[in-house]
Amino acid sequence: MGSVRWGFRCGSWTPSRSEWLFAARCVQQEEKDRIGQFVFAKDAKSAMAGRLLLRKFVCEMMGIPWSQIRLNRSPRGKPYLAAPLQVTTGSDPPWSFNISHQGDYAVLAAQQGVQVGVDVMKTTLPGSNSVPEFFRIMTRQFTAHEWSTIQSAASEHQQLAAFYRHWTLKESFIKAIGTGLGFNLQRAEFHLSPELLTLGTVLRQTKMHLDEEPEDLWVFEESLLDADHHVAVALGPADEASSAPLPPPAAFTLLSFGELIASASPLTEEDAAYWDSFRMKAEAPQRQRDTQISG
Repeated sequence: MGSVRWGFRCGSWTPSRSEWLFAARCVQQEEKDRIGQFVFAKDAKSAMAGRLLLRKFVCEMMGIPWSQIRLNRSPRGKPYLAAPLQVTTGSDPPWSFNISHQGDYAVLAAQQGVQVGVDVMKTTLPGSNSVPEFFRIMTRQFTAHEWSTIQSAASEHQQLAAFYRHWTLKESFIKAIGTGLGFNLQRAEFHLSPELLTLGTVLRQTKMHLDEEPEDLWVFEESLLDADHHVAVALGPADEASSAPLPPPAAFTLLSFGELIASASPLTEEDAAYWDSFRMKAEAPQRQRDTQISG
């Protein structure tokens, strides 16, 4: 059963003119237009990397030429392959894939034979709130059990880390089932692995209770991309046609820009004005640059 975990560090990517213009030529026109509308360079880079990760995956792992790939979004925003239609070869189960970008990274998770959702979050304090005020605002997103786990951490930074760990788990599940923002987050309660989450490890011991009942058919992988970035992958029940067990959990492979575009081929003509627009953007809102909590 195939498995892919890729990441790209957008936060340290300072694209040259040729890199940005080539990347823009290698995504669909409507995606290029959407990326160009972002106010801040940070968001434009993350979105571009996400689209390139998707196309690299479909091209290299599903064997579809770059120029033939047509990606659409579901009404809830989940990307899917619209053309050519996915065809299974022989007894191979179909691929499911998902992307996320937040903080300094864009990530892609894909698996054959199961539903997949992925979410990455950076441990930062949004806006100018204090940690207790931030938690008060977010009270309804977590159960009493989850808040107990979050607030039992020794320091404010560790509490924020526990908060984002729970958040990535919930978001990965929601993205896997494709329900979007209408899902009541308190329905999914997570009981964290007793094993410590550390750099270089991938945990699968965390369990979910759905509507207060243990949900044993879902598997959750947790890892750290670095000290400040949690990533969770939700793997849903296996397809009826797939009886193979899940392969062992694998860490995310961080790609260089060269690796990201290794299979890319241009879809449109070069647009010099696209670079002029990009280089005029501020990197990020000032408050985002000022509010990272250091551990």
